Amino acid sequence: MKSIYKGTAIIAILFIVVSCSFSKKQAANRMETNDLPQLEIVVLDPGHFHASLLQKETLTDVSDTIRIYAPEGTGVNQYQESIDSYNQRAESPTTWKKQVYTGDDYLQKMLADHKGNVVVLAGNNQKKTRYIMESIKAGYHVLADKPLAINPQDFKLLTEAYQLAKEKNLLLYDLMTERYDILNIIEKELLHQTELFGDLQKGSPDNPSVIMESVHHFFKTVSGKPLTRPAWYYDVEQQGEGIADVTTHLIDLINWQCFPDETIHYQSDVTVNTAKHWPTPITLTEFSQSTQIDSFPTYLNRYIKNDVLEVMANGSLNYTVKGICIGMKVTWNYTPPTNGGDTFTSIKKGSKATLKIVQDEKNGFVKELYIQKEPDIDNRTFEAQLQKTVEQLQITYPFLSVKNKKNGTYLIDIPQEKRLGHEEHFSKVAKAFLHYVDNKDMPEWENENTLAKYYITTTAVEMAKIGNK
Repeated sequence: MKSIYKGTAIIAILFIVVSCSFSKKQAANRMETNDLPQLEIVVLDPGHFHASLLQKETLTDVSDTIRIYAPEGTGVNQYQESIDSYNQRAESPTTWKKQVYTGDDYLQKMLADHKGNVVVLAGNNQKKTRYIMESIKAGYHVLADKPLAINPQDFKLLTEAYQLAKEKNLLLYDLMTERYDILNIIEKELLHQTELFGDLQKGSPDNPSVIMESVHHFFKTVSGKPLTRPAWYYDVEQQGEGIADVTTHLIDLINWQCFPDETIHYQSDVTVNTAKHWPTPITLTEFSQSTQIDSFPTYLNRYIKNDVLEVMANGSLNYTVKGICIGMKVTWNYTPPTNGGDTFTSIKKGSKATLKIVQDEKNGFVKELYIQKEPDIDNRTFEAQLQKTVEQLQITYPFLSVKNKKNGTYLIDIPQEKRLGHEEHFSKVAKAFLHYVDNKDMPEWENENTLAKYYITTTAVEMAKIGNK
């Protein structure tokens, strides 16, 4: 239910992907004749602001033509308004040319036209897995905003889509940015410093060794403006429950940090132990403020009790990966408190120390990384090892320092100016992906671990539903 993935990096990905489909002879001919670039972007049923952000900047070596296929409605209208605003702005305007088809048969029309090379998906999650499969069948590469599946039926189709993409030498990629947050990078480094952190504990379902909790908000300000949500965002059958959506980033991060370069097979390495969910109450006044719609659509009637919409946006799950017990909780409130914001907590327990990332009111809603020694570890020994480890990391990350020792807890200080924003994180994703495309060496664990992630989320959703009956 969140994330902002932005412009230039994504189009760079698209250009390289499409270039790989041309022969060397075609590429040479194009260079010799200075032909226009052959990349043409297809945007299918845009319903999330991530879609328009892909075209926020002027891009070289990319056709100005955007092919848009969508049903008539608010989603495609808002998308076009955003594109128009980019074209009409005073500073560095873009020159996008829209070719728009709206109609009930928009998907069939896109497949029949078969124009463009890459399908970009960011919108209604109920339709997304089917869009992925149909696009791959038609020979498109697919770049999709998360989540790629929100229920067990979607997961089954997603496994088939990955298999077909492999057979057709096409790329299906789930865009995860959290791996490129500098706090997560440093935490991963510390996690594997055995002399300092020790070994990651196995934990138990009652006492997980890895814990992640996040709090988000439906109504908030993005880029200085109130964020308008589509009405379907409040329908978990279309958007997905909280434990099918936000947790995709958290699970991906855990897999990447705790099991680096390891393949996780959901059939044998993963067990989902428990899952629960509960609703966020949304009044009609709040719904109207968020969506700019005066009444609840009829498809939300089944979630309305005593004139209040109950959105099953909150959830917790407990699962095990390769013997490591993990606990996770996601909460959605309607709006943050005054001067408040989203919060996040991550805890990873080692035999010698515990790593924590905290984003809360005390920290001004800015994420900070801490390491806390175990009580039975000698202070001087731990501090000496911590200093040694940080000095080693400073070779690569010279801005690192240790501050504010308190009760055996130390701040791993990372200056704000060294923390890249979401757009820069996305460019890092692009570089990694481009490397895979160029060298054809994407490790198998990328695809397998993505499937493991969606097995966990979709299994947890089903388990939570059964538990509520």
